Amino acid sequence: MSTNLKNKRILVTGGNGFLGSFVVKKLRECGCKNIFIPRSKDYDLVQMSAVKKLYKDAKPDIVIHLAAKVGGIGANRENPGKFFYDNLMMGAQLMEEGRLNKIEKFVALGTICCFPKFTPVPFKEEDLWNGYPEETNAPYGLAKKMLLVQSQAYRQQYGFNSIFLMPVNLYGEGDNFNPDSSHVIPALIKKCLDAKTKGLSPQGTVSEITVWGTGKATREFLYVEDCAEAIVLATEKYDKSEPVNIGAGFEISIKELVKLIVKLTIFKGKIIWDKSKPDGQPRRMLDTLKASKEFGFKAKTNFEQGLKNTIDWYKRSSGA
Repeated sequence: MSTNLKNKRILVTGGNGFLGSFVVKKLRECGCKNIFIPRSKDYDLVQMSAVKKLYKDAKPDIVIHLAAKVGGIGANRENPGKFFYDNLMMGAQLMEEGRLNKIEKFVALGTICCFPKFTPVPFKEEDLWNGYPEETNAPYGLAKKMLLVQSQAYRQQYGFNSIFLMPVNLYGEGDNFNPDSSHVIPALIKKCLDAKTKGLSPQGTVSEITVWGTGKATREFLYVEDCAEAIVLATEKYDKSEPVNIGAGFEISIKELVKLIVKLTIFKGKIIWDKSKPDGQPRRMLDTLKASKEFGFKAKTNFEQGLKNTIDWYKRSSGA
């Protein structure tokens, strides 16, 4: 069965954020006119009173829960308690109120950080419970994973229609370029362009950038617009309790990623690897067959083209 979203009242938490803005755009392209996007200043979703008020104001048929406290390895290491509590409380309370308000569907967004640290590549959904997540982002990953437990428990006991999607690392226009909390792609783009702008160091040497870890770890990246398309497709077409990976189905080492970004930003300086800093999870790549089979999703954007788009956007928005 496919749900016609056009006439539904849809609540999108995090709808003004990086991924959320693309999801809202895709929904509008599908003809959805009744989309409610809460602002964090009006609704602190960690507080149950704010969640209750949100449901009263939005009166949704469908909830797409994208709001999250997120960041790179550094941010996760500095805020494990906050990342765990805020993400857990937002998700648990939103789903509980959704059940009480008898909504038609709840779409919960998980993360690749839900997977065990040493998951065989490519990560299959069935491997989700075969170990503990990578330590630096385990609190965040486990808080998100509890949404899957809640989703399946609520379907079993209450017949509540909720689904759980696990996207891989995202990138694209509008990403977070704040060096205190950004993920690897925006962090590298900013470092290369900033170093180019500064040119020679005060000592007269060529500018340099420092990259965390050894460069051996691998990652998979999904263009944000492709992820938004997957979420909308799943909202329309997927109604099962099993989790679904959302990815592009490839992996690249951090070392190769740095080479590619250096090439695309035309950075000619020196690269220093800070091996005292963690690599994070050793390898990451998803098995994406289920998303293709269940709701016809396949990532479209070529990685190098997606990086060019991201770099061009950052140059325009920052004046770099």
